Amino acid sequence: MKKILIPALLLLMIGWAGYTFLFTADEEHVAQEGTGLKVGDVAPDFELTTLSGEAVKLEDYRGKRVFVNFWATWCPPCREEMPDMQKLYDGTDVEILAVNMTASENSEAGVSKFIDDNSFSFPVPVDPEGHVTDLYEVRAYPTSYLIDSEGRIAHIALGAMDYERMLDETEKMQ
Repeated sequence: MKKILIPALLLLMIGWAGYTFLFTADEEHVAQEGTGLKVGDVAPDFELTTLSGEAVKLEDYRGKRVFVNFWATWCPPCREEMPDMQKLYDGTDVEILAVNMTASENSEAGVSKFIDDNSFSFPVPVDPEGHVTDLYEVRAYPTSYLIDSEGRIAHIALGAMDYERMLDETEKMQ
């Protein structure tokens, strides 16, 4: 009887541990998916340095509409939407902060070359360690946060946006 009881108890304990691990992990995963940045939240402040060496702090843009775009040079949809971002920057009073995920790039010099070669004039803050990218929970490129004049997230766009959509979404903001 003892020969059967000990292996049965051991098997029961292993099964219980596996069950607990699997179902606890699922509940934690679901709880995590329910959190994060949402439309209406105050946009987290950050401070980065641009390619031109200027300090940029999101808080300094309070009172203005801001288009915060997370991108990388190796990302084709990112590259595709940037001329439309330039058009928005040139033709409206919307501020653009094109945050480059520099940790995923070959070099910051390559990012500068890309910006210069395409004559983009909006500020390009660099995120060399990905802290701001993590703060904004960016999981795909490009991701854009449209922030209203009160500092609240008015729209979150995953993927590339064309000029008409950029204009439409920014016109909805105060």
